[in-house]
Amino acid sequence: MTGVLTLILMFAATGDTTANTAWRGDSLFYAMRYAEAISAYDSLLSIRRNDPDLLWRLARAYVCYGESFEDHQRKELCLKADTLARQCISVNESIGEGHTWLAGALGYIALDEGMQRQAELSREILVEANRALELNPRDDAALSIKGSLYRALGKVDWIRRRMASLLLGGLPDGGFEEGEAALLQAIAIAPNVMRHHYELAVLYYDWERWSEARIEFAKAADLPIHVAIDIPRRDKAKAFLKVLANR
Repeated sequence: MTGVLTLILMFAATGDTTANTAWRGDSLFYAMRYAEAISAYDSLLSIRRNDPDLLWRLARAYVCYGESFEDHQRKELCLKADTLARQCISVNESIGEGHTWLAGALGYIALDEGMQRQAELSREILVEANRALELNPRDDAALSIKGSLYRALGKVDWIRRRMASLLLGGLPDGGFEEGEAALLQAIAIAPNVMRHHYELAVLYYDWERWSEARIEFAKAADLPIHVAIDIPRRDKAKAFLKVLANR
Protein backbone atom coordinates (compact mmCIF):
# COMPACT_ATOMS: atom_id res chain seq x y z
CA MET A 1 0.00 0.00 0.00
CA THR A 2 1.13 3.59 -0.58
CA GLY A 3 3.52 4.64 2.16
CA VAL A 4 3.21 7.63 4.43
CA LEU A 5 6.22 9.32 2.81
CA THR A 6 4.70 8.98 -0.66
CA LEU A 7 1.49 10.60 0.54
CA ILE A 8 3.37 13.52 2.11
CA LEU A 9 5.42 14.12 -1.05
CA MET A 10 2.25 13.95 -3.14
CA PHE A 11 0.70 16.78 -1.15
CA ALA A 12 3.85 18.87 -0.70
CA ALA A 13 2.84 21.34 -3.40
CA THR A 14 -0.20 22.42 -1.38
CA GLY A 15 1.89 23.59 1.56
CA ASP A 16 2.92 22.42 5.01
CA THR A 17 -0.59 22.44 6.46
CA THR A 18 -1.86 19.94 3.90
CA ALA A 19 1.20 17.70 4.25
CA ASN A 20 0.89 17.78 8.04
CA THR A 21 -2.77 16.83 7.80
CA ALA A 22 -1.88 13.85 5.60
CA TRP A 23 0.80 12.79 8.06
CA ARG A 24 -1.60 13.24 10.97
CA GLY A 25 -4.31 11.09 9.33
CA ASP A 26 -1.94 8.20 8.76
CA SER A 27 -0.32 8.47 12.18
CA LEU A 28 -3.74 8.50 13.87
CA PHE A 29 -4.82 5.50 11.80
CA TYR A 30 -1.77 3.47 12.81
CA ALA A 31 -2.38 4.51 16.41
CA MET A 32 -5.87 2.96 16.02
CA ARG A 33 -7.53 6.33 16.70
CA TYR A 34 -9.92 5.80 13.85
CA ALA A 35 -12.50 8.52 14.48
CA GLU A 36 -9.71 11.12 14.65
CA ALA A 37 -8.02 9.69 11.55
CA ILE A 38 -11.30 9.93 9.65
CA SER A 39 -11.67 13.56 10.73
CA ALA A 40 -8.13 14.36 9.57
CA TYR A 41 -8.63 12.69 6.19
CA ASP A 42 -12.01 14.39 5.78
CA SER A 43 -10.52 17.83 6.38
CA LEU A 44 -7.91 17.18 3.70
CA LEU A 45 -10.53 15.79 1.31
CA SER A 46 -12.39 19.10 1.55
CA ILE A 47 -9.29 20.68 -0.03
CA ARG A 48 -8.44 17.87 -2.44
CA ARG A 49 -11.89 16.68 -3.51
CA ASN A 50 -12.11 13.22 -5.06
CA ASP A 51 -8.46 12.45 -4.36
CA PRO A 52 -8.38 8.66 -4.77
CA ASP A 53 -5.52 8.16 -2.30
CA LEU A 54 -7.55 9.90 0.38
CA LEU A 55 -10.74 8.07 -0.57
CA TRP A 56 -9.25 4.60 -0.13
CA ARG A 57 -7.59 5.67 3.12
CA LEU A 58 -10.97 6.82 4.42
CA ALA A 59 -12.54 3.53 3.28
CA ARG A 60 -9.82 1.60 5.11
CA ALA A 61 -10.30 3.66 8.27
CA TYR A 62 -14.05 3.08 8.22
CA VAL A 63 -13.59 -0.69 7.75
CA CYS A 64 -11.08 -0.94 10.58
CA TYR A 65 -13.27 1.23 12.80
CA GLY A 66 -16.40 -0.70 11.87
CA GLU A 67 -14.95 -4.15 12.45
CA SER A 68 -14.28 -3.25 16.07
CA PHE A 69 -18.06 -3.25 16.68
CA GLU A 70 -20.47 -6.17 16.63
CA ASP A 71 -23.73 -4.22 16.44
CA HIS A 72 -25.44 -1.92 13.93
CA GLN A 73 -22.45 0.44 14.03
CA ARG A 74 -20.33 -2.08 12.12
CA LYS A 75 -22.69 -2.10 9.16
CA GLU A 76 -23.19 1.68 9.22
CA LEU A 77 -19.45 2.34 9.17
CA CYS A 78 -18.80 -0.30 6.51
CA LEU A 79 -21.54 1.15 4.31
CA LYS A 80 -19.63 4.45 4.46
CA ALA A 81 -16.47 2.56 3.51
CA ASP A 82 -18.36 0.98 0.60
CA THR A 83 -19.35 4.42 -0.72
CA LEU A 84 -15.84 5.84 -0.38
CA ALA A 85 -14.15 2.83 -2.00
CA ARG A 86 -16.55 3.04 -4.95
CA GLN A 87 -15.75 6.75 -5.27
CA CYS A 88 -12.06 5.91 -5.36
CA ILE A 89 -12.64 3.32 -8.09
CA SER A 90 -14.78 5.72 -10.12
CA VAL A 91 -12.00 8.33 -10.00
CA ASN A 92 -9.15 5.91 -10.71
CA GLU A 93 -10.00 2.25 -11.29
CA SER A 94 -6.33 1.29 -11.39
CA ILE A 95 -5.69 1.98 -7.68
CA GLY A 96 -5.77 -1.45 -6.12
CA GLU A 97 -6.51 -0.28 -2.60
CA GLY A 98 -9.92 0.96 -3.72
CA HIS A 99 -10.84 -2.58 -4.73
CA THR A 100 -9.26 -4.09 -1.61
CA TRP A 101 -11.23 -1.96 0.82
CA LEU A 102 -14.44 -2.31 -1.16
CA ALA A 103 -14.03 -6.08 -0.78
CA GLY A 104 -13.28 -5.61 2.92
CA ALA A 105 -16.35 -3.45 3.46
CA LEU A 106 -18.60 -5.87 1.56
CA GLY A 107 -17.37 -8.77 3.66
CA TYR A 108 -18.68 -7.15 6.82
CA ILE A 109 -21.86 -5.87 5.19
CA ALA A 110 -22.63 -9.44 4.10
CA LEU A 111 -22.71 -10.62 7.72
CA ASP A 112 -25.99 -8.77 8.27
CA GLU A 113 -27.69 -9.72 5.00
CA GLY A 114 -30.04 -12.51 3.94
CA MET A 115 -29.01 -15.51 1.86
CA GLN A 116 -29.73 -14.01 -1.55
CA ARG A 117 -27.81 -10.81 -0.83
CA GLN A 118 -24.94 -12.80 0.72
CA ALA A 119 -24.68 -14.86 -2.46
CA GLU A 120 -24.56 -11.69 -4.56
CA LEU A 121 -21.98 -10.10 -2.28
CA SER A 122 -19.78 -13.20 -2.26
CA ARG A 123 -19.43 -12.90 -6.02
CA GLU A 124 -18.68 -9.19 -5.83
CA ILE A 125 -16.12 -9.64 -3.04
CA LEU A 126 -14.22 -12.16 -5.15
CA VAL A 127 -14.29 -9.87 -8.21
CA GLU A 128 -12.94 -6.93 -6.19
CA ALA A 129 -10.25 -8.96 -4.40
CA ASN A 130 -9.10 -10.45 -7.70
CA ARG A 131 -8.99 -7.02 -9.34
CA ALA A 132 -6.89 -5.70 -6.45
CA LEU A 133 -4.49 -8.61 -6.94
CA GLU A 134 -4.29 -8.02 -10.69
CA LEU A 135 -3.11 -4.50 -9.88
CA ASN A 136 -0.83 -5.58 -7.03
CA PRO A 137 -0.11 -9.32 -6.65
CA ARG A 138 1.54 -8.61 -3.27
CA ASP A 139 -1.57 -7.06 -1.69
CA ASP A 140 -1.69 -9.21 1.44
CA ALA A 141 -4.95 -7.61 2.61
CA ALA A 142 -6.71 -8.63 -0.62
CA LEU A 143 -5.28 -12.15 -0.33
CA SER A 144 -6.47 -12.39 3.27
CA ILE A 145 -9.98 -11.23 2.35
CA LYS A 146 -10.04 -13.75 -0.48
CA GLY A 147 -8.91 -16.48 1.92
CA SER A 148 -11.69 -15.62 4.36
CA LEU A 149 -14.27 -15.77 1.58
CA TYR A 150 -13.09 -19.20 0.48
CA ARG A 151 -13.10 -20.38 4.10
CA ALA A 152 -16.76 -19.39 4.34
CA LEU A 153 -17.48 -21.13 1.03
CA GLY A 154 -15.75 -24.26 2.29
CA LYS A 155 -18.41 -24.56 4.98
CA VAL A 156 -21.25 -24.64 2.41
CA ASP A 157 -22.26 -28.22 1.70
CA TRP A 158 -23.26 -29.62 -1.71
CA ILE A 159 -26.99 -29.36 -1.03
CA ARG A 160 -26.83 -25.67 -0.10
CA ARG A 161 -24.57 -24.97 -3.08
CA ARG A 162 -27.12 -26.65 -5.33
CA MET A 163 -29.92 -24.58 -3.83
CA ALA A 164 -27.85 -21.43 -4.25
CA SER A 165 -27.24 -22.32 -7.88
CA LEU A 166 -30.94 -22.87 -8.52
CA LEU A 167 -32.35 -20.00 -6.48
CA LEU A 168 -29.69 -17.40 -5.81
CA GLY A 169 -27.58 -17.18 -8.95
CA GLY A 170 -24.88 -19.48 -7.60
CA LEU A 171 -21.84 -19.12 -5.35
CA PRO A 172 -18.22 -18.75 -6.43
CA ASP A 173 -16.35 -22.00 -6.93
CA GLY A 174 -13.76 -22.88 -4.32
CA GLY A 175 -13.44 -23.69 -0.66
CA PHE A 176 -10.89 -24.64 1.98
CA GLU A 177 -8.07 -25.48 -0.43
CA GLU A 178 -8.31 -22.15 -2.23
CA GLY A 179 -8.65 -20.34 1.09
CA GLU A 180 -5.54 -22.01 2.45
CA ALA A 181 -3.55 -21.08 -0.66
CA ALA A 182 -4.60 -17.41 -0.47
CA LEU A 183 -3.88 -17.12 3.25
CA LEU A 184 -0.49 -18.81 2.94
CA GLN A 185 0.38 -16.27 0.24
CA ALA A 186 -0.74 -13.43 2.53
CA ILE A 187 1.44 -14.81 5.34
CA ALA A 188 4.45 -15.12 3.03
CA ILE A 189 4.10 -11.43 2.16
CA ALA A 190 3.23 -10.13 5.64
CA PRO A 191 4.14 -12.76 8.26
CA ASN A 192 3.57 -10.46 11.24
CA VAL A 193 -0.08 -9.63 10.49
CA MET A 194 -2.26 -11.38 13.05
CA ARG A 195 -5.32 -11.56 10.83
CA HIS A 196 -3.66 -13.81 8.25
CA HIS A 197 -2.60 -16.43 10.82
CA TYR A 198 -5.89 -16.23 12.71
CA GLU A 199 -7.98 -16.72 9.57
CA LEU A 200 -5.79 -19.63 8.48
CA ALA A 201 -6.17 -21.14 11.95
CA VAL A 202 -9.97 -20.88 11.81
CA LEU A 203 -9.90 -22.41 8.33
CA TYR A 204 -7.89 -25.38 9.64
CA TYR A 205 -10.28 -25.64 12.59
CA ASP A 206 -13.30 -25.75 10.26
CA TRP A 207 -11.41 -28.28 8.12
CA GLU A 208 -10.71 -30.39 11.25
CA ARG A 209 -6.95 -30.14 10.79
CA TRP A 210 -6.41 -29.72 14.51
CA SER A 211 -2.62 -29.72 14.79
CA GLU A 212 -2.24 -27.09 12.08
CA ALA A 213 -5.00 -25.02 13.68
CA ARG A 214 -3.12 -25.10 17.00
CA ILE A 215 0.09 -23.92 15.35
CA GLU A 216 -1.60 -20.99 13.62
CA PHE A 217 -3.67 -19.93 16.66
CA ALA A 218 -0.47 -19.93 18.74
CA LYS A 219 1.28 -17.77 16.15
CA ALA A 220 -1.68 -15.38 15.99
CA ALA A 221 -1.79 -15.04 19.78
CA ASP A 222 1.89 -14.01 19.89
CA LEU A 223 1.78 -11.38 17.16
CA PRO A 224 1.60 -7.62 17.81
CA ILE A 225 -1.61 -5.60 17.72
CA HIS A 226 -1.89 -3.62 14.46
CA VAL A 227 -5.61 -2.86 14.26
CA ALA A 228 -8.24 -2.57 16.97
CA ILE A 229 -9.90 -5.90 16.19
CA ASP A 230 -6.59 -7.66 16.89
CA ILE A 231 -7.28 -7.26 20.62
CA PRO A 232 -10.41 -9.47 20.70
CA ARG A 233 -8.88 -11.60 17.93
CA ARG A 234 -5.95 -12.47 20.20
CA ASP A 235 -8.36 -13.42 22.99
CA LYS A 236 -10.31 -15.64 20.60
CA ALA A 237 -7.09 -17.32 19.47
CA LYS A 238 -6.26 -18.16 23.08
CA ALA A 239 -9.77 -19.50 23.65
CA PHE A 240 -9.46 -21.73 20.58
CA LEU A 241 -6.13 -23.05 21.91
CA LYS A 242 -7.86 -24.16 25.10
CA VAL A 243 -10.54 -25.97 23.09
CA LEU A 244 -7.85 -27.64 20.96
CA ALA A 245 -5.70 -28.69 23.92
CA ASN A 246 -7.18 -32.19 23.97
CA ARG A 247 -7.55 -32.74 20.22
